[in-house]
Amino acid sequence: MFPNIGISPEHLKAVSTLLNVLLADEYVLYTKTRNYHWNVTGPHFSEYHSFFEELYTATDTTIDDIAERVRALGHYPIASLGDFLAVTRLLETKHQQSSATEMLQELLNDHESLIRLIRQDIGKTGDEFGDEATADFLTGLLADHEKIAWKLRAYLS
Repeated sequence: MFPNIGISPEHLKAVSTLLNVLLADEYVLYTKTRNYHWNVTGPHFSEYHSFFEELYTATDTTIDDIAERVRALGHYPIASLGDFLAVTRLLETKHQQSSATEMLQELLNDHESLIRLIRQDIGKTGDEFGDEATADFLTGLLADHEKIAWKLRAYLS
């Protein structure tokens, strides 16, 4: 059954497409963070290992929340690695021999990229598609990414 929530089917599809791209972004970020958790080395191994676990656990929750928002709008979330890589706006990391500082910088770059992209998505979702609930949802994700970026900058300072 299709939702009858005061948003046109075309706009629901557009918002779901936007959310699926964000879902792909978050999944790439999750995979990258998990990779860093597994492969970090150095004198602060335990601290970084735990920090990366905190980050990928939070991202896993975000992934689930985005997918469920897509379903609430009457559409299906993308759910294959190929689909994620086809639409993500982030770059996949294939190297494993990075220093902890390089890992932190890469994650900071990705979180700051997502902050900028989500800001744009909020405007489209609310202004262009009339879906204030999704715009509010995205605003919460924006705040989460801003907090993580702050923590990453603190590690790098």
